[in-house]
Amino acid sequence: MTQSDTSVNTLAGGLLLDVRDLKKFFPIKRGLLQKVVGSVKAVDNVTFFLKEKETLSLVGESGCGKTTTSRCILRAITPTGGNVLYRTAKGETVDMARIPGGELQSLRREMQMIFQDPFASLNPRMTLLDIVGEPLLVHGEKKSSVRAERVAELLRLVGLRPEYMRRYPHAFSGGQRQRIGIARALALNPRLVVADEPVSALDVSVQAQILNLMLDLQAELGLTYLFVAHDLSVVRHISDRVAVMYVGRIVETAKTEALFSRPLHPYTEALLSAVPKPDPRLRSERIVLQGEVADPANPPPGCYFSPRCAYATDECRTETPEQRELAPEHFVSCHRAGELNLRGVASGKAGE
Repeated sequence: MTQSDTSVNTLAGGLLLDVRDLKKFFPIKRGLLQKVVGSVKAVDNVTFFLKEKETLSLVGESGCGKTTTSRCILRAITPTGGNVLYRTAKGETVDMARIPGGELQSLRREMQMIFQDPFASLNPRMTLLDIVGEPLLVHGEKKSSVRAERVAELLRLVGLRPEYMRRYPHAFSGGQRQRIGIARALALNPRLVVADEPVSALDVSVQAQILNLMLDLQAELGLTYLFVAHDLSVVRHISDRVAVMYVGRIVETAKTEALFSRPLHPYTEALLSAVPKPDPRLRSERIVLQGEVADPANPPPGCYFSPRCAYATDECRTETPEQRELAPEHFVSCHRAGELNLRGVASGKAGE
């Protein structure tokens, strides 16, 4: 099989990524012979698209499958099923879920990742020159002078001084380390950057600096972001569109302001009710979900959210909802999405 053989369809104009029915199941093994007795459905029929030069955020509770989804897209782990269609810089459409491992390296230049923990993601035995320059070395740049020049350029780009390149990670703060991680991700001029909760380990004041840096870099370099997060305040600041995940499935996808002002899924409504509001006149009663998150190894029939949903009917408990587009680019998987009047988050000023 060649790379061209993996082309399933040609992506529509403006689309960089099209994820279709993506699945990742992890086997459950027991006994002396490690017999497979079941599977954990970490990612279950996930479908979404990503436009070029936009930011799509994946949000949801811890353990819902956000990071697993992002790693499947990058082929850091191999999906169980589905398609991950990606439009390369040459205009070809390839399926990242099926492309042979030997052909992945050429695409690695176009896809990079920013990791969650800036302390664990940097090798303490390597200098900044080695850390940021390593992608260049792996992809064939043998001249140390060329690598050093590129590293200096990248450090300036993320707001660090080039003379820092001879230092080790322990000499830097958390925010500075995350800037180093961003510089490493940009070393090969990628088109798609997957940011896996890049600010969750940082102080709030530093979070704003890193988010603004990412927005500036996006505007300057034409980057496309898949932003994994659980902090909806951060998501609202940086995202063009938002996809909400629950137990391995996407339950709602919409443009950011549409999702925040008028959610169509009860789970999204519950998440938004927990967003802190600095103006007391805008505060509303928080929705506290009853029961436990569904077990991905043994999910309930019908809608996975139905055991915790205040609006659930018998149909919700027996029939799996299909994803529907109820408004332009507003997709939802809920039987009652068209009839419920759910509470969102006010757009800004009191009295609106």
